Amino acid sequence: MNILLVGINAKFIHSNLAIRYLEKYCRDYKDNIETVEFTINNQYDFILQEIYKKKPDILSISCYIWNIEIVKSLVRDFKKISPETTIILGGPEVSYDSMELMEKYKEIDVAIVGEGEETFNELMKHYVDGLSTINMIDGIIYREGNKIYRNTQRKPLGLDQLPFVYDEGFGALENKIIYYESSRGCPFNCQYCLSSIEKGVRLRSLPIVLKELQCFLDAGVVQVKFVDRTFNCNKKHALGIWKYLHEHDNGYTNFHFEISGDLLDDETIDFLSRVRPGLFQLEVGVQSTNEVTISNIKRKTNFERLSNVVSKINKGNNIHQHLDLIAGLPGEDYDSFGKSFNDVYNLQPHQLQLGFLKILKGSGLKKDADRYDILYKDKAPYEVLRTKELTYDDILKLKMIEEMVEIYYNSGNFYFAIKYIERSFETPFSLYESLAKYWLKNNYHEVNHNKIKLYTILLEFYHDIIEKDDVNIKHILRFDMYLQEKVKKFPYWLERNDNHKEDIIDFYKNEENIIKFLPNYKDYTSKQISRMAHLEIFPINIIKWADDFVEPIEHREIAVLFDYHDRDIFRNNAKYVQVII
Repeated sequence: MNILLVGINAKFIHSNLAIRYLEKYCRDYKDNIETVEFTINNQYDFILQEIYKKKPDILSISCYIWNIEIVKSLVRDFKKISPETTIILGGPEVSYDSMELMEKYKEIDVAIVGEGEETFNELMKHYVDGLSTINMIDGIIYREGNKIYRNTQRKPLGLDQLPFVYDEGFGALENKIIYYESSRGCPFNCQYCLSSIEKGVRLRSLPIVLKELQCFLDAGVVQVKFVDRTFNCNKKHALGIWKYLHEHDNGYTNFHFEISGDLLDDETIDFLSRVRPGLFQLEVGVQSTNEVTISNIKRKTNFERLSNVVSKINKGNNIHQHLDLIAGLPGEDYDSFGKSFNDVYNLQPHQLQLGFLKILKGSGLKKDADRYDILYKDKAPYEVLRTKELTYDDILKLKMIEEMVEIYYNSGNFYFAIKYIERSFETPFSLYESLAKYWLKNNYHEVNHNKIKLYTILLEFYHDIIEKDDVNIKHILRFDMYLQEKVKKFPYWLERNDNHKEDIIDFYKNEENIIKFLPNYKDYTSKQISRMAHLEIFPINIIKWADDFVEPIEHREIAVLFDYHDRDIFRNNAKYVQVII
């Protein structure tokens, strides 16, 4: 019997942990099971055709908010061309309204409710070996003829029962994010999140976790992303993992964790300050700083404590911090969200994620949507359209602000220019609000722009909205451009000065300069070095300003050397230093 496990991921770089769990857990049926992965960006017909070519007897698909609409179409179309195939769906998008879904989509034969590993294994025993009757399999809703039956809910697995899904290597996962799980559940009760449904936290035993993490270190994978909902909810467990990764660091692999920032104590913060720069990334869900909103969603957050923690970690200059906000939560209007934005932005995270509330099936806010007058899209991902406090016009404004934050803040390409422009606005939120209005006014949002055009738009915005005759902004933008790459195509406003052309050539030919400033290139020719580094002359003391942001900017010509093989781990900026030519 041919069983096909299908994962339809959000992006190519993602790997699907769920279908790998099913494949490995059902080891007795490894000769029957095949896994295949697609992305939502694949053509629909391509997905349908590739699945059909496998001629599955059983087709099982893992369902999430990003792929459920595709899956609904797939099951209907696939049943038309392969009516004998048994279709099994699992995942969060079918766990909370399975009966309704199966009544609407008669092509679905079985829906797995909740965790799927043991349930799927018993289904294999039933379909492949005939060793169990379907009415005795916990955790499913199934169809027999025209009737639909719901079985007993399955008890959660002990996490030590889960197999390690990467024991055969990482060849097929090259250049993809590796997902790993050391716990399930969450101690908190945030009403927008599915983890609020499951009570308590289950931990995978530390010795097992450490042994498995060593496999990632030995293989030298690029990034491992922990899917634990609140990784640091158990200090002993989290610190045990962090210390092991620090002590066995391979100097290359990065590990990403979702944490609750206000749970970190001084001992943990002190330890984190000593790890290799780039070893860890921390994602901190703030969501809102409005106390009424925090109470409405039953979230336990001490923002003052969290702010202190984020600031202390920032001082270590070794850990990438990603802070999240959610627009559309009950009790937060446009102005209140602006304050939450400013509160979080002022903590200077390396990335600020501005997301929009999604009313997930099974969540507390799904049940309370009418109570809070929340309207949301009928189709996945069920994103908020308006609330009692936030109009759709407000949502549209915030959508454009989100785009500005992604382009001009999170990209890291405009770091110093944004720092310079910020000083002309009362708050960070008002800056991005003004940028959003400028983009809409000029219809810049209607097309995609290359990087050079984005720098040009920012310059035009500054001259049109803030100060027409300020020349410093041009040089700061030029500094940002060269921090990212050796510029080959120049915008119309970037004036080229060849007065020092010969001096620059002589600089690269001087062996003492290379030994002092570019020691890694001492065995290269001057022509080769000039391709891996760049020397640019600025009419302002850009380095002094970039180091301390002290105004006014000193107008004095300096030479700046950019090294593109030595970059900042957070924003990918080239290392830069002032030199004498």
